[in-house]
Amino acid sequence: MTCYDRRDVGLLLLRLGTGGVLAAHGAQKLFGWFGGGGIEGTGQFMESVGYVPGKQSAMAAGLAEAGGGTLLALGLATPSAGAAAAGAMAGAAALNVPNGFFAQEGGYEYAATLGLAAAGLAVSGPGRLSLDHACGHVFDRGWMVPAALGVTAAVTAVVIGARNRRVRREKEGEQEALFEE
Repeated sequence: MTCYDRRDVGLLLLRLGTGGVLAAHGAQKLFGWFGGGGIEGTGQFMESVGYVPGKQSAMAAGLAEAGGGTLLALGLATPSAGAAAAGAMAGAAALNVPNGFFAQEGGYEYAATLGLAAAGLAVSGPGRLSLDHACGHVFDRGWMVPAALGVTAAVTAVVIGARNRRVRREKEGEQEALFEE
């Protein structure tokens, strides 16, 4: 009989909570569930905040959140799942940085917390109460952690950087138009 220690139970609770919230958040984007905008509405929003093309950005964010969250909750492919979810949350946090830290002021607190929890799970692993453990950690090898987090960090930096440049150019164009009037 296998005896699970409190670390395994703690990781299970963290995976279920973080993964469940991320999966629901992604389902809002992909399917319009739980009051979300679906691909169309989320795509329009993404476009309005500088993530272009909006529809593809909504699809990528929704898949990273829903897919990453579901896999985290199951404890399957934990390095990739955690990295994907963390990348999506970094993109969300980038929108809210100008508002400061706290969520009540529109800040990045919520997105940062989910992203750090997802990244932490990618690094720590899922524990023994997981599908990764049941499958012999085929999708949870040590080398996969830096690979998944490194690739995700690079892609996320490019996407956020492009968005920030786009937003900055738009603001500069608006300011120039004001001076011309």
